[in-house]
Amino acid sequence: MSSVLSAGLRRSLLLSTSLLSLPLAAVAFSAASLSSAPASAQTASNLSTIVVEPTRPRAKPRVRATTSSPQRGPVIRDAAVSPPPSAPSSAPISASATTLPGSAAVARSLGTSDSASLITDIPGGAVWGAGGVSSLPALNGVGADRVQVAINSMLISPACPNEMNPPLSFVNPQMIASMRAYLGVAPVSVGGDYIGGKIDVTTAPPQFATGPSLLTTTTVSGFYRSNGNAYGVDARATIANQDTSVTYTGGWARSGNYKAGNGMTVKSTLWEVQNHAVSISRQSAGNLFTLQVGGQFIPYQGYVNQYMDMVENRSMFVNGRYDGVFDWGKLETSAFYHRIRHTMGFIAPDKVSNMPMDTRGTDLGYNIKASVIASDHDLIRIGNETHAYRLDDWWDPVPGSGMMMSPNTFININDGRRTRLGTFVEWERHWNREWTTLFGLRNDVVWMGTGNVQGYSSMYAADAARFNGRDRDRTDVNFDGSALIRYEPNAISQFELGFARKTRSPNLYERYTWSNTAMAMKMIGWFGDGNGYVGNVDLNPEKAHTVSFTAAWHDPAQKLWEVRVTPYYSYVQDYIDVNRCFVAGSSTCNAANLTKTNAFVFLQFANHDAELYGVNLDGRLTAWDNSAYGRGVLRGQFAYVHGQRTDGINLYHVMPVNAKLGLDHELGGWVNGIELQLVGAKTQVSQVHNETKTSAYALLNLRTGYRWENVRLDVGVDNVFDKFYYLPLGGADLVDFRAASMMGGSSPIWGYGVPGIGRSFNTRLTVSF
Repeated sequence: MSSVLSAGLRRSLLLSTSLLSLPLAAVAFSAASLSSAPASAQTASNLSTIVVEPTRPRAKPRVRATTSSPQRGPVIRDAAVSPPPSAPSSAPISASATTLPGSAAVARSLGTSDSASLITDIPGGAVWGAGGVSSLPALNGVGADRVQVAINSMLISPACPNEMNPPLSFVNPQMIASMRAYLGVAPVSVGGDYIGGKIDVTTAPPQFATGPSLLTTTTVSGFYRSNGNAYGVDARATIANQDTSVTYTGGWARSGNYKAGNGMTVKSTLWEVQNHAVSISRQSAGNLFTLQVGGQFIPYQGYVNQYMDMVENRSMFVNGRYDGVFDWGKLETSAFYHRIRHTMGFIAPDKVSNMPMDTRGTDLGYNIKASVIASDHDLIRIGNETHAYRLDDWWDPVPGSGMMMSPNTFININDGRRTRLGTFVEWERHWNREWTTLFGLRNDVVWMGTGNVQGYSSMYAADAARFNGRDRDRTDVNFDGSALIRYEPNAISQFELGFARKTRSPNLYERYTWSNTAMAMKMIGWFGDGNGYVGNVDLNPEKAHTVSFTAAWHDPAQKLWEVRVTPYYSYVQDYIDVNRCFVAGSSTCNAANLTKTNAFVFLQFANHDAELYGVNLDGRLTAWDNSAYGRGVLRGQFAYVHGQRTDGINLYHVMPVNAKLGLDHELGGWVNGIELQLVGAKTQVSQVHNETKTSAYALLNLRTGYRWENVRLDVGVDNVFDKFYYLPLGGADLVDFRAASMMGGSSPIWGYGVPGIGRSFNTRLTVSF
């Protein structure tokens, strides 16, 4: 993209998206000024935009009531093309959004226990390599905190300096009933405090008996994967009458180190996890109440691209939700509490040392949304939410380690606080059958702060004193806006143009990590690149100005074929990237650190302007459908994204061009599939991170399954030809390639990526009764 064209596009986009938030700015600033003190605490591809909602009892007719007869089971409606529903949706779907049903999660669970990997079945979706069940999702070139994840409306913040416990690690794939991803331009009612995308996950929607008899259902599933000798069990059980339902869902799984395509064992890739949840739901006269409690236990999880491993992660949560349907519209409220106790260390024999690192994090919040039917053509959504987060991060002293790690406790984050208060209003209008518009404004105020810190010894005193002497309280007043214009000229085509301004404030680690010593800096960072990081109190929030256009075509019934293409462009002001650090007199942040090109380096978080642009494409075609040969569906997806700072530095961890081609076949009880995954060479790498390049590769995956009444057996082979390849977003291998260190022991060698998993024979047996 030429510099003249790029600059002109940026100016136009900045003007357009900034105008979206101006009407709300004055009100929000007035409200913020009334606060005398900051609050304390924190913060198989489904191609059509289809929402699956369980049928709920309705006590009395509402505006525009339909005359269709009641249905049992799920009600499926196309949110992109249907007129305003009688029970208005609180979450409008843009044409670029995608919903993956629970069946996709079940299919994916044959080959992985990492729920984040589901996002790779969406064009534009990718994952940053991490632990075996803790990958970080990325959408349209940005990942980690820039993609917000909600589990049953519950927001979970990173409680680890390496983000080893991301939100999607708290649900097993088999627990997922649906996953909805919003890419690019998302309505403001979807949420705030993100710039890349939003992922909404729903688990275990309640089931109720349709008659006076008691409803009982149980499903138990066990799996085995040859690569890594992975095995585990999942279960779900429900007991319900016509108005009350109790459901358990959960599972346990473990794996050893996996092998790459050349037979090499990739060290520090072992893991064990269990997640459990119990939900109690009650429905009455158009109201649905749900209370869910649960928790997680991970006794160990290796990280080949980090210096540390997870040696324990415990969490518990309580999540309550109310959905009500009234004559005037729909009301949704939720409240949650989530607590994490996390410990990092070393898992022998791949990593041998002693350095305990502990974290305690608490998330607390609520969400209120109302969808009001203003007229036969207008729907107004209003809402308010609060997300409060507290974090303590400390590293106990190691006896006999000298001044490096004793005699004091290293306080990394002391009483970290991040509180966000968000409010939005949104107007959806169906002008006629062809035209629909959606406009929304949003304000999020974020208050952040932290207490004093200390190091292990006097060698950390200067950094601690510099940090403690600063005013560390920060208040960010953020404004978002979105505008969608949808045109459906006929029954086979749809076009949507969208503009959005999205804002994200820094997380606690980006703002408040403080030490410039080499050892401490290497403990910070969720990038998996072997580099060291330090925070920056003066970071500004990121502001993404995005424009996207989606064109979709399909057969009138949307059953035989469809194709969708979405080009997009995003200009991000104050993108939170990094600079090479330099501190006079420092042995770490020195002059040599500024110029190294083939070594691990030390970095400080810093704001830079950046731009991303790309295109997503997906489609499917029913190749045949008859009684003799069953039904065969061809599917495909393609994604390209380019990300670069305006000073010419490439953004880190941007997925290279990639595609998937598949054929799914059903015949009676048989379900079969073949998939080809294509990934281009990663040549656009971040110069400041010293990111390594990776080669192109292709993988072939096969699966088949058969159902006998209540029993189903699935078998598959991933990476059929045992291809050796490096993960383009896997980061640096810090364990398998090491050299003797001047201080004794060994240290990782720069320049080696993380190999992907080799061939694996997978099987799963599921029994329902």
